Amino acid sequence: MAFQSNVINSQPQISVSQYTVSSELSDWNSNVCACCDDFSICLCATFVPCILGCKVAQDNRDSCCLPFLPGAMIALRTSMRSRYHIEGSVCDDWVVMACLPLCGLCQMAREQKMRG
Repeated sequence: MAFQSNVINSQPQISVSQYTVSSELSDWNSNVCACCDDFSICLCATFVPCILGCKVAQDNRDSCCLPFLPGAMIALRTSMRSRYHIEGSVCDDWVVMACLPLCGLCQMAREQKMRG
């Protein structure tokens, strides 16, 4: 009876290609507390924030139900920052959406409108 050895003589090789990622980050086009810069967005956020939240989510190519999920507006803000290459962090997004949720929502809506 002959014994066969399954010895591995070489390792798989990985080829890495170089690519360039734009590292230019910008700021939000308006301050988080500049809610009255766009009166229609301000009114919508004041009286029917759920509708504004749905519109912001849909304009970001997300589900209209997103604003009704716990913590999802933080994720939406982070996603928007990533899409528009806006400087910040998840921690910043959490602070804004936890402490000033309507102002944060207005800021996101204004940003989409300006970049639209």
